Amino acid sequence: MSLLSVEDALARVIDKARPHRWTERLALHECFGRVLAEDIAARVTHPAFDNSAMDGYAVRHEDIVNIGAQLVVIGQSAAGHGFRGGVRAGEAVRIFTGAPLPAGADTVIIQEDTEKLSGGKIRTLFAPAKGRHIRLAGQDFVEGDIALVAGSVLDAGRLTLAAAMSHERLPVFKKPRIAIIATGDELLPPGSVPGADQIIASNTYGVAAIARESGGEVLDLGIVPDDEAAISAAVEKAQAAGADVLVTLGGASVGDHDLVQSTLLSRGMVLDFWRIAMRPGKPLMVGELSGMTVLGLPGNPVSSLVCALLFLEPLTRHLAHLPPRSRTTTARLATPLPANDRRQDYIRARLTVEPDGSLVAHPFARQDSSMMNIFAQSDGLIVRAPHATAASSGDPCNVLRLR
Repeated sequence: MSLLSVEDALARVIDKARPHRWTERLALHECFGRVLAEDIAARVTHPAFDNSAMDGYAVRHEDIVNIGAQLVVIGQSAAGHGFRGGVRAGEAVRIFTGAPLPAGADTVIIQEDTEKLSGGKIRTLFAPAKGRHIRLAGQDFVEGDIALVAGSVLDAGRLTLAAAMSHERLPVFKKPRIAIIATGDELLPPGSVPGADQIIASNTYGVAAIARESGGEVLDLGIVPDDEAAISAAVEKAQAAGADVLVTLGGASVGDHDLVQSTLLSRGMVLDFWRIAMRPGKPLMVGELSGMTVLGLPGNPVSSLVCALLFLEPLTRHLAHLPPRSRTTTARLATPLPANDRRQDYIRARLTVEPDGSLVAHPFARQDSSMMNIFAQSDGLIVRAPHATAASSGDPCNVLRLR
């Protein structure tokens, strides 16, 4: 069987996944990073009234055309405490940022451009243009304006806008639910003391972090032994919880102790493909079970994380209605690399920045897919296409940034 390319595999994963349209209304403080499900209209006008953009004096422009004009200060307008009278010829009102513009005034002269005189008067030192330093009512938005559109990712600016539009709750798409099962008789949870044939399970935590960062809600179904009944029970839990994606860690190959694929097939999974032309991460399994996407990741920790970045992240973002995230950049190799075989390599590397701002990729000497310490130290993955020729120090390379 020929190996599927990474690009073709990802295209098939995304093409078969259908984002749902389920929504929920959340308080603003819960909406950061979520995707707006409906257009949102302003409930108020902003600004609601003409107001000052600076501290200074509200005046009639015709009274300050000539520098040195003297005006009588008849009151003040502060935010929340506007001046109730009007400005007539030869008069000024002390005004502060955000305060309502008094009737009759059409310009604000900033305080630095005036000089205080005795008798409650000021003298102008500069002649600003008519209308200067005034925010007009509705210049930002008017009640009824559609200022936020469906599909927008709610960041700090958009949440601030929603609040200014007087929305305390927003309709957002529900997060896709990602169920994760770690399989293996040898696995123990962190904090355990492993026996001679046991290891600490670690993959779930990194894979779950990638799913959450990609907009997913994670359902951790724990460690499941290499037993068909136990695996089947865990799959039933994922289905009962309404999981959109089932991620299995380990056991998806076809060895005597790899029971995940056979168990899923017995439950009706339609296998799309398994085995990808990539390193690490060749034994990747993708299928569909009763509307739930199945993503079987390798058991080796680094293979699992690389596959999660390449497949789970874009899949989760797609299901969450989020735009694709681009991690790709270019760098120069710090050391030579040999010619590649038929698999696409993802080589762990540190990245440094040269004085000219260019990136240099320093591949680690050891690339074993069980070495989590090296992965944690890596800033990126050098991407080596299948059948790439030998590369020299200084040659350009594509890099998948990890942070």
